[in-house]
Amino acid sequence: MSVELLGAIANIVTLFVVGISALAAVRQLRHYRDANQLQAIISVVHDFKDEKLQLALRYVQVELPARMQDAAYRDELSRVGFVDSETHPEMQVCNWFNEMGTLLKNRLVDEATFLDLFHRLAAYYWNLLTPTIALLRRNRGDWQYENFEYLAAAAQRWRDTHPHGTYPRDRVRLPVPDPWLSSDPPATTVAGATVSAP
Repeated sequence: MSVELLGAIANIVTLFVVGISALAAVRQLRHYRDANQLQAIISVVHDFKDEKLQLALRYVQVELPARMQDAAYRDELSRVGFVDSETHPEMQVCNWFNEMGTLLKNRLVDEATFLDLFHRLAAYYWNLLTPTIALLRRNRGDWQYENFEYLAAAAQRWRDTHPHGTYPRDRVRLPVPDPWLSSDPPATTVAGATVSAP
């Protein structure tokens, strides 16, 4: 066997080994990315379940509309400066959704997974909090809670592209009988959306 042939075989083997190593590295990077995405989603879900945030979410649903009728309450939101989240629990909700929008916009969480979990919630609370955000933007500018807005727009796009959810089409759906359908009153609507637990 000639030296040239041995050199060519060695080059081919080296190229093969480098190719296999590159494929293994790509698989390892995907594994790390998936693990990081999983950890990010677990962290988001954990933060969402925090009792203080849950109370603030409930406040926005139940108490905020009446509180927004008070001019002094609205004035506290429209002034530039610190807004006390103890007096204004809606700020906790705005801040959480804004943080989630930041994570989504910067691709620190997987958009498909995040929106599969939270698209209804994000759109629902954006609609509830739009008057609050309008007041906050009066003297602060349109950038105020822009990442919450980004998240709400992404949620709306998600809903538009998945109007019937993401249940796999090739899988059989289970029956879900509603024994009270004929006796319960129809659901009410707020801002064009059916009100139900987000």
